Amino acid sequence: MKKLTALFLALLLIASALSPVFAEETAPEEPHSPILIAYFSATGTTRGVAEKLAEALEADLYEIVPEEIYTDADLNWNDRKSRTSLETDDPDCRPAIAGELPDLTGYDTIYIGYPIWWGDVPRIVSNFVESVDLTDKTMAVFFTSGGSGLGNSMKHLEEQAGTGLWLEGKRFTPGVTLEELASWAESLEALKEQAEAVKP
Repeated sequence: MKKLTALFLALLLIASALSPVFAEETAPEEPHSPILIAYFSATGTTRGVAEKLAEALEADLYEIVPEEIYTDADLNWNDRKSRTSLETDDPDCRPAIAGELPDLTGYDTIYIGYPIWWGDVPRIVSNFVESVDLTDKTMAVFFTSGGSGLGNSMKHLEEQAGTGLWLEGKRFTPGVTLEELASWAESLEALKEQAEAVKP
């Protein structure tokens, strides 16, 4: 009985020693899409659109998460002393982003999603575009709002990034369909070709 137990334990040790080797040989490296959906969502609305867009385009997702999460009081646009009001009033404000920034190597197109705050882009998204290298990337923005338009938000992002090809943004509601998102993405390809054709 003791010999059988010893043999069993020896076999277990051998199997555990070899399993990482087998895993390394058989586990393929997971490729990612050439498209990244980077988004900031304070209440979940923009997240829902971003997830649908990622599904429609089979793209990768990256959420821009603030180190200090926004509370309901922070988001109170009726309070001119709320956190978001104060951030919007300060064009140099750059709220910290939690975790690591994405490695954009291998991505050709970056979709950037955000809610419209007081007619502009949330300052944390400005922090994102200033913190990553968007050289030779194509950017398209999408946004959510209670009815506000794009305003100067994309123009400001383009200025803050200082590089890349920026395409016209569009507003989406939570009820947008995968087909509508795919159609919009397809229309951007024509805009990209036109923009590249007039490059000096």
